Amino acid sequence: MNKAKRILLFAGGNVGEWALSYIQPNDVLVGVDRGAWFLIENGLAPHLSIGDFDSVTEEEKKRIEESSEQFSCCDPVMKDLTDTEMALTWALEQKPGEIVLLGVLGSRFDHTLANVHLLAKGLEANIPCRIVDANNEIQLIAESLEVTKDHFQHFSLLPLSPEVTGICLKGFQYPLENATLRIGDTLGISNVLIAEYGSITLSSGLLLVIKSKD
Repeated sequence: MNKAKRILLFAGGNVGEWALSYIQPNDVLVGVDRGAWFLIENGLAPHLSIGDFDSVTEEEKKRIEESSEQFSCCDPVMKDLTDTEMALTWALEQKPGEIVLLGVLGSRFDHTLANVHLLAKGLEANIPCRIVDANNEIQLIAESLEVTKDHFQHFSLLPLSPEVTGICLKGFQYPLENATLRIGDTLGISNVLIAEYGSITLSSGLLLVIKSKD
């Protein structure tokens, strides 16, 4: 696979018509469980459909298999990974330029939190990954991130490691200089980018950068 290509993972959580706007020409589309059915319902053929498919009917599952370039089905009980982790593992192996995860946030908080933690695998592989839904965009950084003003009004910073040190913010309403955030701190919640461009840098630790809108 061309390293410049993006891979978009569509899972079965909070996903809707908004998600279709993220698709660009030459993107590789991966349907994760019911996310594959979402793609097919919208006239899109998944490059890969993967999961245990316990959230679709047998008829839908058959249609998914027939409509996908590749189809990978596993037992819903005898497996060690969630469907989303299986899909992300495959995506990372392709070494794309970026991976975007859609439909991975939802009503099951355990799955939502686990999927946010999966961003660490992208960081380890040095492949940019982000989670997107209608109201949020989530990234995990260990060094720096350049940001641009867009339709997300709020920026929040939350440590994923016990401690994040040396945090510096430029271009924000509430700047920081060599700050430290620890698990449980709320100092980084609801900042605003006031310049057209901003920067987030840190010295050590893992930092979640959450862009959101009401």
